Amino acid sequence: MLLRTFISSARESLRRLYPEEEAKAIVTRLCEELLGVSGYAHILEPSLEIPEDKGEAVMSAMDRLAAGEPLQYVLGYAYFCGRKFRVTPDVLVPRPETGQLCDIVIRHGIAPGTRILDLCTGSGCIAWTLACAAPGAEVSGLDISSAALAVAASQDIRMPEGCLRPEFILYDVLSGESGLDAASGAAGHAAGSYAAFDIIVSNPPYVRESEKPLMHRNVLEYEPGLALFVPDSDPLVFYRAIAGIAGTRLRQNGFGAVEINEAFGDAVAGIFSDAGFRDVRKVEDFRSKIRFVTFRK
Repeated sequence: MLLRTFISSARESLRRLYPEEEAKAIVTRLCEELLGVSGYAHILEPSLEIPEDKGEAVMSAMDRLAAGEPLQYVLGYAYFCGRKFRVTPDVLVPRPETGQLCDIVIRHGIAPGTRILDLCTGSGCIAWTLACAAPGAEVSGLDISSAALAVAASQDIRMPEGCLRPEFILYDVLSGESGLDAASGAAGHAAGSYAAFDIIVSNPPYVRESEKPLMHRNVLEYEPGLALFVPDSDPLVFYRAIAGIAGTRLRQNGFGAVEINEAFGDAVAGIFSDAGFRDVRKVEDFRSKIRFVTFRK
């Protein structure tokens, strides 16, 4: 099959799911990743054909995309903060906004030996990114999903010299401190080893159930709802839990950063202020939406 014929057909099949420019970008990326050709190769070489040994894989991938499956799940990986991460339907597809959350923490400063707690770690993209940011930083990624933790632990990330691989532990953030002690004990840590952290970071579930009609099918039908949604009756439940954990587990002068629903900037900031944290700030993302709250102890 001619590459230009495939691209034209593929874009058309995705236009019912995505805006035209996004459909175009998805097809371009698919061709780059599976065929190793640029997005304009079919224009420069109109007679360029898809190699026979790759045709079946490309058509199979296209069928999955046309059914609404996210490109990252079809490929089996996503790029995040310059690194390639394995992703499956057990974890969220990493978003650029979450990369900005990592940047906030890195710009704050991660000294050698810093202890970092990543709550609701999912694919581990935050934990791995921060672990690679400073030699000797000790990063623990915790999540309620054992399937997500398996993905996080399986990441094949090349660590810079002196940097330590994160550890990943099963833990329900909503179980509070006693749950954290139990989780660390089950992982074989000595009593008190989870007593103090220099940095606590989290991208917890924050999308209200009532917001589902506003979301794309590829998110609703394929990404794990456990990592996305909170009840409308208590949309800030995770932030109260994080504030409680940080209140006793974050060292004096320690730093925290959380990703949030843009609708609740004031409310989330209020949770951390009321919990006694200082220098509580709301931070905009690259779309000028309030997307993060930072705080110090």
